[in-house]
Amino acid sequence: MGIPLDEASLLALFLETLFYGVFLVLYCLTLFVLLKNTGSNRRLLIPIATVLFCMATAHLIVDFVRIMEAFVFNVGKMSANAYYANLASPLEYAKTVLYVTQTILADCVLVWRCYVLNHRSLFVAIPGLIVLCTNTVTGYIIVWSLSKANSSSTVFTTAHSWITTFFTLTMITSVTCTSLIAWRIYHTRRFMSDGFAMYLPILIVIVESGAIYATGVLSILLAYLSGSNGQYTVLDAVSPTMGIVFCLTILQVHFQVGGKSMMTRSLEPRGANSGSSESQETEIIHASMMDGN
Repeated sequence: MGIPLDEASLLALFLETLFYGVFLVLYCLTLFVLLKNTGSNRRLLIPIATVLFCMATAHLIVDFVRIMEAFVFNVGKMSANAYYANLASPLEYAKTVLYVTQTILADCVLVWRCYVLNHRSLFVAIPGLIVLCTNTVTGYIIVWSLSKANSSSTVFTTAHSWITTFFTLTMITSVTCTSLIAWRIYHTRRFMSDGFAMYLPILIVIVESGAIYATGVLSILLAYLSGSNGQYTVLDAVSPTMGIVFCLTILQVHFQVGGKSMMTRSLEPRGANSGSSESQETEIIHASMMDGN
């Protein structure tokens, strides 16, 4: 097992609180940016960012309550290790539901961006929907399995294959969609003398954000397969990381492209670039990252 459950949980709360603070700052900045803009981004991105923030907040609150119960309220009744080992605890159940739901929502956003950026291709949509549906079913089977666990069960013996499948599909979704989005932007802008330089920061942040999220999921999977309680630590840190990645992409697009592209379109004649492939591709990239339609 390596690190004991109680130590892993304390470290998990510290890291989760740290990353939650980063998410809180980025969320407030994202709201400020989006509320200044008009368009469908308000109808799509604000609700998604808010739901991710609320789930991360609820996840953090549950972890704080569990820490208090394990080390303060129940200290005379059972050890902290025994408290955290109870998989059927209502708070453990709620925490698992929050994480699974948050992961599925984040993956839906990623698949949607990939789908829009690739001209709403069915070759992207159909495999993406299959993976999303499979992972959704797998995630809630895990929730159901853990809720039925007895006192002698551990997370490494309960729904082992389902948990492995869930994290594997999550990582595959992240890596595949991030790679497709990055390739599409590079392929679209590589021959434009001034276009690629403008979109290079977005390409970098998309790759970096995808790498951060995929690395976090891979760390959970490797820790879980090795039977280490360190998987709890990484899992709690990944919860706010999903929102961080989402907000970073929006902010990078806004500060690198939003102002410049809007100013350019306002200064050019109405029909000057309406039929050009460059203008069309710019709108596709901007819509997929900012407006979502």
